[in-house]
Amino acid sequence: MSGAPSLGMGRTGLYIHWPFCTRICPYCDFNVYRDRGADAALWREALLGDLAWWREKAGISAYSSVYFGGGTPSLMAPSLARAVIEAAKPVPGAEVTLEANPTDAERERFSDFAAAGVNRLSLGVQSLRDKVLTFLGRNHSVSETIEALEVARGVFERLTFDLIYARPGQSLDDWRGELSEALALAKGHLSLYQLTIEPGTAFDRAVARGDWAPAGEDMTAAQYDLAQQMCTDAGLLPYEVSNNAAPGHEAQHNLLYWRYQAYVGIGPGAHGRVRIGGQLYETVALANPKDYLAATPVERFALTPLSGPDQAVEMLSMGLRLSEGVSLSRYEALAGAPLQAQTLDYLAGDGLVLVDGDQLRLTADGRRVLNGVLLDLTR
Repeated sequence: MSGAPSLGMGRTGLYIHWPFCTRICPYCDFNVYRDRGADAALWREALLGDLAWWREKAGISAYSSVYFGGGTPSLMAPSLARAVIEAAKPVPGAEVTLEANPTDAERERFSDFAAAGVNRLSLGVQSLRDKVLTFLGRNHSVSETIEALEVARGVFERLTFDLIYARPGQSLDDWRGELSEALALAKGHLSLYQLTIEPGTAFDRAVARGDWAPAGEDMTAAQYDLAQQMCTDAGLLPYEVSNNAAPGHEAQHNLLYWRYQAYVGIGPGAHGRVRIGGQLYETVALANPKDYLAATPVERFALTPLSGPDQAVEMLSMGLRLSEGVSLSRYEALAGAPLQAQTLDYLAGDGLVLVDGDQLRLTADGRRVLNGVLLDLTR
C-alpha cells in the first residue's frame, strides 16, 4: 500500500519511554522498574544514538510532537530531556509533553523542564481523595496535587491531569463531587480512566484473593455517562473515549496514535509505527533497561512489517476511540475490501454506530461497548 492511506499527512511523533518510578503502583502493568539512580550520561548516549539511527534508517529529521512517558519521566535529569528535545528537532509549534507526579520534589523541577523545551505537562493525579491515593499506591497527597497544579498552570502553556474512576465502593455521588473539584482545577484537558484489573498486577492478586471486588458494569457505565455530561457542560468535549478537552487543547501527540499516523518509540519497551521506504513496520524496543543500554541501536529494536489488512484493523481499533471516527475509504484502501455493509447496518440499527458519508463513528452507546463493536467489525 502507498504511504498516504496508511499514515496520512507524513507527520511523525516521538515517544520516549523512561522506565523508572519511585514506586510501582498496584494497578500498573507498564514496563517500569524502581528508580535506583539512572546515569544521565549513559542514557543520553543511548537515546541520542537511537535518534541518529532512526534519522538514517527512516529519514526522519524532525518530529511533529514529542512525548516523554513512562514510568515517571520527570525523574530524569532536565538536562537529559533538553538534549533529547534538541536532537529531535521538533517542528515549530510542536507539542512537547512530559508526564509527572504531583510530589514536592518533582514540582520543584517544573521550571527546569519548561526551560528544556517541555510545553505541556501531564500530571498523574489519579484521585482527589487521600484515602483513595493510599489505596492506589500513590506517594502524593491531595494538598500536594493542588499545589502542583497551581505551579504548573504558571509554568506550562498546556496542562492535563488524569483521574481513575470505577473504584471499589465509589458511589455515583462520590464521583460527582470529586469530578466537580477536578473540573474546577482543569486547564483545558482532562483524562478519565476506568480502573481495570490487569493480569499479573498487585490488584489482580488482591481481587483473586477476595480482598475486594471491582465496580460492577452498571456503576461503571453510570459513572462514565456522568463524566461525559459533566465534562461537556464544563466545556471539555469528549473527543476520545477517555479524554476530554476544550477546543484547541486536544493532545496532539496522542492524536497521532488515534489517527494512525507514524511515531518513533525509543527507550526500554517502547513501541512505534515507522515507515521505511514503502513499508510500515511495528517496532518494539528491548524492555530491560540494562539490556537496552548494553545494546547498539540496531540491536535494540525489533521491526515487524505490517500488512495492509493488519494496518486496517489497527487503524479501526485506534480511530473508533475518537469522536470524529474513521474514514471508510481509508479502511478499504488498507484492507483491500470494504467493511461489510450487513455488519454496519446491524450495528447502526442497534444505535451503536453512525455512518456519515465516508466517516464511521461510534454513538454514545457504542463507546460504552467499544470492544464488542470492534469484534463485530473485524471478524
